[in-house]
Amino acid sequence: MDIKKTGLILSGGGARAAYQVGVLKAIHKILPKGHYNPFDVISGTSAGAINGVALASYAENYRIGIRHLERIWMHFSCDQIYRTDFWGVSGSLSRLVRSLVIGRRYKNDPVSLLDNLPLRNLLREVIKFDNIQSAIDNGALHAIAVNCSGLESGESVSFFQGHYSINNWQRQRRVGLRSRITLDHLMASSAIPMIFPAVKIHREFFADGAVRQLAPLSPALHLGAEKIMVIGVSGYAHERKERQPSKSYPSPAKVMGHMLNAAFLDSMETDVERLRRINRTVSKIPEAVRKKEGMELKHIELLEINPSQSIDDIAGQHAHEIPRALKLALGGSGNASHNGSGVLSYLLFSHGFCKALIDLGYNDAMRRSDEIKAFFADHFEGHTE
Repeated sequence: MDIKKTGLILSGGGARAAYQVGVLKAIHKILPKGHYNPFDVISGTSAGAINGVALASYAENYRIGIRHLERIWMHFSCDQIYRTDFWGVSGSLSRLVRSLVIGRRYKNDPVSLLDNLPLRNLLREVIKFDNIQSAIDNGALHAIAVNCSGLESGESVSFFQGHYSINNWQRQRRVGLRSRITLDHLMASSAIPMIFPAVKIHREFFADGAVRQLAPLSPALHLGAEKIMVIGVSGYAHERKERQPSKSYPSPAKVMGHMLNAAFLDSMETDVERLRRINRTVSKIPEAVRKKEGMELKHIELLEINPSQSIDDIAGQHAHEIPRALKLALGGSGNASHNGSGVLSYLLFSHGFCKALIDLGYNDAMRRSDEIKAFFADHFEGHTE
């Protein structure tokens, strides 16, 4: 049986990405003991890029990598991601306000709501970037992509490290550039605009990869994936919500949450819908006709796993875990989860919230164990130890 290269797509979403860890933990449980890394290609954006690179660095010891990733998220606290002390938050906030009102005094002075230096220090300690090339050289991994958004060019840039056969690519406002993945790529990919500072890579500043990411599935396909698993972070994906009457003017937290949802969730849902539509079209056209007409369209097997519950609502249940200084910066409650748009769910890197999302992801995936086994069937015939 031909083994198709399997791609893993990990979307962004700040603290919401803890859900992905739960799904990956379940996959580790479902697949046969002794199995090798099931993901040939990994494409991550924002916090999903952090999960993806962590997995890639353990591609030669996949099972250990899953445990390592879970251990990191289970012991998260907000102060490991950004400064939560009063002076740290107030200093960042004052610089942000000053730059908006009177301009910037220093050109290279970062402007953001929060200082995420603690995250940089944490990632430097827990991710072994040198292991990625070793995994590629030994065939345990085909490629890894970290997606960023260029603030000058306006392009979605996929920095990738992979097999020598993979070439750079360029599409409308989308490019793929071979690079050795570093800490700067991760910090740039997770730099939520105005919340975390942008990062300069080579000649340009880059921010969160979810911004202007028109085709989140595309990088994995360019890197050679022939079927893809998508682990999203949008509760009730593809379901239309009822319009609720507005009782008051939207709070800053609600407006910010709406903008984050637009950046992190909408493009992924749209691209998945597009792929399903293409697959339906391809199924109606005989292969002989496609070859005769030179049609490059082909069926891409897709398995999508999304939260079965509203992550905003779960964040609301853990609102008491938000640091006091951040609560003040967000205008009091810092939470708009009760009306369906919570910025809190992106910033609440607390033990209780992360554990709840890991458990949700694990249970959601375990309920779909038959689908997961079927999706990986070709990978594991004759590959168990």
